[in-house]
Amino acid sequence: MAGDASLRASEHFRRLARRSRPDLERVFAGCAAPAPSALVGSRYLGYNCPAWAEALRIRTFLKGFESAGETVLGHNIPVRQSGLDGEWQPLPSAGAPRRFGFFRVEVVGLAPGGADRGSLLFDYDVPENPRFGVTRSIRDHVVALEPGSADLLLGKAYLAIGPTRVPVSFFLLERVTDGSAA
Repeated sequence: MAGDASLRASEHFRRLARRSRPDLERVFAGCAAPAPSALVGSRYLGYNCPAWAEALRIRTFLKGFESAGETVLGHNIPVRQSGLDGEWQPLPSAGAPRRFGFFRVEVVGLAPGGADRGSLLFDYDVPENPRFGVTRSIRDHVVALEPGSADLLLGKAYLAIGPTRVPVSFFLLERVTDGSAA
């Protein structure tokens, strides 16, 4: 992961991150899912939009994607919390980033209470996550902000409580273009 010390979000990404939840709801409803294969081998800067994410020290993060046969898998990487205008520096280091929050990527027709054009589902109910941890209850619905491109994505996080999906927050993902993979 050479070059990670200089990973920064684009101005467009930073403007989107500052939009209100109602604005993000409208944007989400008008977008569609990218192809899961478009994520493979990519790494994304991530930003959790709600202010409470700052207190939990999960505001900024990285996501990586890989294929396992026909399945697309993903994971999260913690970063030094230096704010939206700061650098995304993997922890504990760029050379040995810690992977956690594993998920499977699936195409779904409808997001709960949201997009009518479909979304990708990042399903965290996978064996790599602790069996009784809250991580397994996370279900992210993700759409592409530009048709035909997976460079900038908007996600809506839900908690799965039995068959019920409780909306939690929005997050943004921006593909890293430094040529390194997740």
